[in-house]
Order: sequence, then C-alpha cells, then structure tokens
Amino acid sequence: MGCSDLHGKDVRLVTTAMPLALVDCNNFYVSCERMFNPKLEDKPVVVLSNNDGVAVSRSNEVKALGLKMGEPWFKMEKLAKQHGIIALSSNYSLYGDLSARVMSILSDFSPKQEIYSIDECFLDLDGFEPQSLMAYGQRIRQTVKQNVGIPVCVGIADTKTLAKLANHCAKKGLAGENGVCDFGRMDEQERNALFASIPVGEVWGVGRRITEKLLTINIQTVEDLRRADQEYIRQQFSIVLERTVQELNGIPCIELEEAGTPRQQIMVSRSFGSTVTEFDDLAESVSYFATKAAEKLRDDGSVAASVCVFIRTNPFKEDEPQYQRSMIVPLGQPSDDTMALVSAVLKGLKKIYRSGYCYKKSGVLLMGLQSKATLQATLFDDVAKQEKTANMMSVIDTINRKMGQGSMTIAASGISHRWAMRRDRMSQNYTTDWNDLPVAR
Repeated sequence: MGCSDLHGKDVRLVTTAMPLALVDCNNFYVSCERMFNPKLEDKPVVVLSNNDGVAVSRSNEVKALGLKMGEPWFKMEKLAKQHGIIALSSNYSLYGDLSARVMSILSDFSPKQEIYSIDECFLDLDGFEPQSLMAYGQRIRQTVKQNVGIPVCVGIADTKTLAKLANHCAKKGLAGENGVCDFGRMDEQERNALFASIPVGEVWGVGRRITEKLLTINIQTVEDLRRADQEYIRQQFSIVLERTVQELNGIPCIELEEAGTPRQQIMVSRSFGSTVTEFDDLAESVSYFATKAAEKLRDDGSVAASVCVFIRTNPFKEDEPQYQRSMIVPLGQPSDDTMALVSAVLKGLKKIYRSGYCYKKSGVLLMGLQSKATLQATLFDDVAKQEKTANMMSVIDTINRKMGQGSMTIAASGISHRWAMRRDRMSQNYTTDWNDLPVAR
C-alpha cells in the first residue's frame, strides 16, 4: 500500500510502519510554574498570553470549570474571583529552559527524536519488543518527572497521526493506563470501538473548518474518518486529509524529521504594554526585535538577504486614527550581523514612521534565509572585517547564554523599554537569571 502523491497516483510509502511515541508535557506552562511554587498544586491556574491577554495554558481544575483556551482574561475575571483562579503572566525564558531540559532527557530514550513543539516530541521506537513498549512509556514518564519535575503523557502507535491520537487518549484516560496508551496492545475490535467514541475534531490536523465540513457529510468520529473513501476525501478536501486517513489506517505518510527543516523566515514582534507615539520608542523596539531575530539566525547557522520592518496602531480602537505600514530593506550582502540588521531596520522605520498616531505593535521579519556555510564570497568582501564581526557576535552570544538573555546587547535596543509588553503577574526566572535562583531554607 502507498500514500497518494499530488496527482492521485500511488507512490512509495515515506517509511515502513514502526512504533512511534508522542511524548507531550501536561499543561506545560502551568506545570513549569508549579515546579517552583508548590502552593499552586491542586489550585485552578491559568497562564496568560502577551500583555496578559488570553489564557494560553490551563490547569485541569480550570478546564473542569469550562474555561476555554484563548478565553480573554477580562471575561474570566468575575469567574476567577468566584473560584479563586490564579492568573500568571507568561514567563517564556523559564518555559524555554525547562523545555530544553525535557527534550534532552527524552533524547536518551531513542536514537531518533523529532522535537515537534516546545512541549512535545516524537521518538522512534523501532526495534523495541512490542510487549515492552508500555513499560518503556512508563519509564519515560517517571524519568522526566523525577529529573525535571514536569508530568508527561505518552502515546504509542505505528504512525504520527495515531501516536498523537494515542497521546490524547492517555491524557483523557480514554485508554491505556497511568498516562501511557499503546494502540499496539489493543485488538481491532477495541480500537474500532474507541475510535467510534472520539469526535473527529480530535484528529491531528483536522481543524474547526474541516470538522464542520466533515460533519455535513456525516463523518462525526475518528472511526468515520478512518473508514471514509480516500478518493472521495482527496477530491472533496485535499491530499493532506487523504494522507491523514491513511495514517489512521496504520499507513505511515508523515516522515519523522530528526532535524528541523531550516526556517525560511524569522519573525519577532510584540504588542506594546501601552501605546507608543514617539519615533525613539519605536526605534528602540524594532532594534530590540532585530537583535533577538539575529540571535535566532546565528543559532540556525543562517544569514538573511533582507529585512522587513512593520508598525501598526490598535485596530480595535475604532475611535482612534488608524495606520499601518511595512517596508522591506534588502541587505547589500546576506548577513547575520546584529548591527547590520539593526541598521537596515532603522532605515526602513524612518521611511514608514508617521507622527500623530498611537502605535500598538511593531515587528521585524528576516527574509531570504540561506545557510551561512553555502554563502558565496565576492571579490569585494573584507574578509578581515567579516572575521572580526563574526568573533564579536560569537562573544555576545556566549555571554548571553552564560549570564542570561540581554546581558550584552547594542545600545539601540535600549534599557528601560517603556514599550515592553505588560506582564504584571510574571514569576521569577528561576533557571535563567542568577538573581532569581530559588533559595532553599
């Protein structure tokens, strides 16, 4: 059997069927906060997005109250007072550091690992004895919990789509035991009954719009989609959904990616904690964003050919004059030099800035990315200057890694950051800032 290509013809499978594990951290942001504040255990907790806007992580106690992901905080405040919900601002430095620790531990459990997001990854379990996989999943859970303190659930199956579904079943207690679900341990009748009880919207990649369309043709459950005519699904929806159907039938169509594909663009942007009117504040914000983007660029071993800078007012303030503009500024030579990128960004900002507006957001987009290793030299390159710049960037990155982000930066990115997003409820940077290290008494 094979996956269909874009023209509907049979092609070779991306890979042969082999057991995969999807390891997902439970309520990750909330779990990170609870690690260093045990008083939050068994309490209803939400972590809010930038500027304390909407809920981006909820404890099980909050989910039981019926509050949805993405619910605006101002709509929750009344219920929060009633039920004692504790709201915290996002602490991305803490979450990123703990994520790296979790992923490092998980890499010891398989020679092939795909980090899918900040709180989940796939592990290739090819070669393991099928009867030992449940015990191995339990060992994964116990090791991560003991070594980092983050609870995880494990879903095991022969395709990535099924592994995601198995993880959902483990989290919800629909199948498996103690946070681990292995579809390989279930017979066909058990799986069919389980799939018939799960709404089709729980399938990986089946979003709200696709779900609504599927419901109109009486595909309501995972089992309905699994049994659907694949040719019809491709014609009415897409080749992507057809491959999802094949994956639900145990046919691997989505390859395990050990190393993430190189990014084509890097975006760094934020909404401001309060509106900004002055050019200097905007210049400080985009310089800071360009600095952060340059760090990511160097981490990837890439260079950018151009930068895009944008500014905009608050579209929800209909009583205020509206303005939004962006500008792409090409670089003379693809670069990862922070100073070159900041210079280009400020050049673009001067072109698009207009006084008299209350700006709510700015951002920087690095475009035309390519590997620095494959960058071709020109006759006019100043090799000595390039080496000096590369060494300086390396020193800055090393200091920031050791002493914390922002320990060394360029003056243009500012210090006070009056435009910074509002995070009035943020916890300490327990693992990334010397001044915030937890103290045992």
